[in-house]
Amino acid sequence: MNGVTAKRRTALVTGANRGLGKAVCEALAGLGHRVVVAGRDERGARCVAAEIGGDTVPVALDVTDDGSVRRCRKRVGAVDILVNNAGVLLDGGTSPSSVPLDLVERHLQVNTVGAWRVSQAFLPDMMERGWGRIVMVSSGTGAFSNGLFPGAPAYSVSKAALNAVTVLLAEEARDRGVLVNAVNPGRVRTRMYPNAERTPREAAVDVAWAATLPGNGPTGVFLRGRRPIPW
Repeated sequence: MNGVTAKRRTALVTGANRGLGKAVCEALAGLGHRVVVAGRDERGARCVAAEIGGDTVPVALDVTDDGSVRRCRKRVGAVDILVNNAGVLLDGGTSPSSVPLDLVERHLQVNTVGAWRVSQAFLPDMMERGWGRIVMVSSGTGAFSNGLFPGAPAYSVSKAALNAVTVLLAEEARDRGVLVNAVNPGRVRTRMYPNAERTPREAAVDVAWAATLPGNGPTGVFLRGRRPIPW
């Protein structure tokens, strides 16, 4: 089973105006779903939506801003699929003992609290309707089983915290028809990792798979290459 739902769904992808987010939008649209391209750069979101075509919808969304999230929710309405892809990596080359704490706060605001904020805006409707999929785009640097990465401590902590949010939301939504999982896409060739070996399109296939799991699919797990891995 490839995890594709039989029914056409509406999917919102954050941080979708480039890189992995854009590729996830393309993958979900290719599966026949209606896609909402959400990004801080509204012009970029419009360009992506126009490139994908169909009834793909662009929307401005700053995951760190309550008002922006509320406006997005009001404009878009309820969605069936949410992919929390928006993220930053700004602390490469620092160390845990010297990384500026305001930089740590920025990573937490975007990578952790931002995803949590957007999930709070859309999860209640999913649970009420009895169907939904939430995917957190995480990282191996946030897995204790893999070893947190001291060369990007703020990023690592923010992704470890995002994994914790995944487990908490999955437990709340359990038996409500909503699956909440985190995906480790590996090192993807984006602005964050320009020399990475994996292309956004390759990684997007795994994210889209997690976003369209069947009803008996896993929830509250960490996925890599469509298989659960330890937290």
